[in-house]
Amino acid sequence: MRDFRDAKAMAKTLREALNAKSLALTTSESQELVARILGFRAWNVLAARIQSTEMPASSVQAYAPISAEMSVPLVPMRDMVLFPHMISRIFVAREKTRQAVEHALAGDRRVVIVAQRSASDDRPSTADALHSVGVMANVVDRQTQVDGALKVTVCGLQRTGIIRITDGEFLAAEAKAIGEQGGQSEEAAALSSAVLDAYQTYTDADFSALPSGSKARFSMPSVGDPSQLADTVAALLSVSIEQKQQLLETSDVVPRLKRLIEIMSAGRPKAVA
Repeated sequence: MRDFRDAKAMAKTLREALNAKSLALTTSESQELVARILGFRAWNVLAARIQSTEMPASSVQAYAPISAEMSVPLVPMRDMVLFPHMISRIFVAREKTRQAVEHALAGDRRVVIVAQRSASDDRPSTADALHSVGVMANVVDRQTQVDGALKVTVCGLQRTGIIRITDGEFLAAEAKAIGEQGGQSEEAAALSSAVLDAYQTYTDADFSALPSGSKARFSMPSVGDPSQLADTVAALLSVSIEQKQQLLETSDVVPRLKRLIEIMSAGRPKAVA
């Protein structure tokens, strides 16, 4: 069975199938469609996920769950909430954040990524300036841009509570993993199907033009882990940072799935003219 690593081949198959039905797609259009079908918000995010699986073990490490408090470099984000299992490319310009990334790369590559309470704060360095729940993440890759900023690829690992913050050469957090509840319950399994149905309605996805033999391949993936499903969908929603932060802070999977259904039932926010 194909998975996200076969995305390029899937995009080609989709483009050829639709062309046969006189529905022309460009390569980039078919790639973007496949990315959304596989649960990624854009092709570049999916491409980063594929890249991370192709890197050597020295670049992408497998980590045991965090069971005790530990000090980790801290990366504040102005306008993004990272979720577990989510791969994203972020841009880093602030010097302390650059130093945090470099320190992580020189060590075990782990950072804590957390959303700022105010996007206008250029120096968020206290507990009041940052949310108390973020995500432990792996720094997969970083590239220096022409303007000196870093383009950093990160992969979310697990929900993490921030206990205290240290402000030195770079920000660091005393952090501890947050356990999840309810993910293996029958209610969570039933809600997972409802979330998938709601997501197809929310995105107005229409696969009716696909040949019958391809519909199963290109339909929304069935994620066996309700917690992972909830986080995957939460990252794709067009909602505010505050709403995404609330979803991140909801460690019980059942209420998180219910909240997702409520949000998607309300529909996409209206664009302002």
